[in-house]
Amino acid sequence: MHLSKHNKGLCTVKEISEILCLSRNHLVKVVHNLVCLGYVESAKGRNGGIRLALSPEKINLSKLIFELEPNFNLTECYDKKRNTCQMLSICGLKNILNEALISFLKTLEGYSLADTIQPSSSNFKKIRTIINNSNS
Repeated sequence: MHLSKHNKGLCTVKEISEILCLSRNHLVKVVHNLVCLGYVESAKGRNGGIRLALSPEKINLSKLIFELEPNFNLTECYDKKRNTCQMLSICGLKNILNEALISFLKTLEGYSLADTIQPSSSNFKKIRTIINNSNS
């Protein structure tokens, strides 16, 4: 999102980590992945930095998240090798979470990175209504 808003020139990892209060080491790993996937370009050297390789409108959020996440193991039972849950034979939570995950990814299919930096006022009204209703 930061690169979308500042698409005129290069940004540095240091600058972004300081502005967003993120770990520089973690951000370096994320940027490396984004460069490998072709979403971000990097320029080395004294005046180097990073910028989006594609326009924000061409970056689909569902595709981006699917490519960045190594798995979608929402709970321990998703990982057969590490699962130690004693409730597995009677639990229906995994099916519910699968349904929610599918809905989440389908919703993101309709949005691009550009939508994250130019939120519509109708979305804010919907969010405000949801928050107000949950507090009542």
